[in-house]
Amino acid sequence: MKFQAPSSKRQKSSKHHAPSPTHRTRLGVWSLRFLWSLGFGIWSFFACSALAAAPVKIRLATLAPKDTSLHKTLQQMGESWRKTTGDRVQLTIYTDGTMGGEADMVRRMRVGQIQAAMLSVPGLSQVEESVRALQLMPMMFRSLDEFEFVFEKLRPGLEKKFRDRGFEVLFWGDLGWVRFFSKQPGRRIDDYRKMKVFVWSGDQRSAEVMKAVRVNAVAAEQTDVLPGLQTGLFDMVPSVPIYALAGQFYGPAPHMLELNWVPLVGATIVSKKSWDATPADKRAALMQAAAEAGKQVRTQGRRESDEAVVAMQKRGLKVTKPTPEDIADWVRFMDEAYPKIRGNMVPADIFDEVVKLVKEYRAKAK
Repeated sequence: MKFQAPSSKRQKSSKHHAPSPTHRTRLGVWSLRFLWSLGFGIWSFFACSALAAAPVKIRLATLAPKDTSLHKTLQQMGESWRKTTGDRVQLTIYTDGTMGGEADMVRRMRVGQIQAAMLSVPGLSQVEESVRALQLMPMMFRSLDEFEFVFEKLRPGLEKKFRDRGFEVLFWGDLGWVRFFSKQPGRRIDDYRKMKVFVWSGDQRSAEVMKAVRVNAVAAEQTDVLPGLQTGLFDMVPSVPIYALAGQFYGPAPHMLELNWVPLVGATIVSKKSWDATPADKRAALMQAAAEAGKQVRTQGRRESDEAVVAMQKRGLKVTKPTPEDIADWVRFMDEAYPKIRGNMVPADIFDEVVKLVKEYRAKAK
């Protein structure tokens, strides 16, 4: 038998099945790509899992003193949030104005240094001016029931306006009526025209309106009220009694006029960015806890303001109760002031809405 060499065709076929260097290189590249993609996918999975598990930390600032009922109510809300979400939402509270005045708090929220704040109307108006109607229309409301009727009608629209500006309203509250605390006793507007009256430095328009009605307004931060009274910077401070007691205003200003000037209204707001970062399936429960906090603030605040008057009287506070003639004098003064407030301190449309709702309430109450 003769040996027959393989044909050149078979040799070529054999060479075709052997991986070429180029082919081996391509296989290596694709293998590396696959392994890299797999590794990146695993890393992304764990990274996303870690991010999902990271708690939402909300830093909240307030002027309320530490260990007061306001502070404790916020603590209870934060604890409820923590339990409801299994530590996924954590609230840290800064009391006593440690984050500055209310204008400072709003600025800090805008740049992300804090995420929430408990603010009164002057601070809230730095975000949305319409809220001024709740507090900057003195003598408009004859009772807190009347105020609540008007507020509940305005509330949905106000909350939408805050949401449109990047903030979620957690809850509203009030601490009852603002009274006048002064160095000398006063009954009527002419008595207070002789005094230097505190007005918040972030509210220039209020100062201008007071000047227009011949009241000597002196601008300062809320945190400067006590030293301002002590140094003679101003002689009178409008305040709810609970703040006057906590801030010891009654010392240098031992006279209080028991006039239902305006309710001290406030709200606790949080940046929408932080609120949207909370677990979506828990937000209803978080808001329910906030609503309960609002009820406590209103109920306790009104009661404690009444109790604060009694406590200050034991320490030397002298309370002046206005006569019907005194009240009539204040009503005449406000009739003079309202045209200057409308469109300046309070947007004209919501000013008119409040007047309409007050008339509606009184017509039903007859």
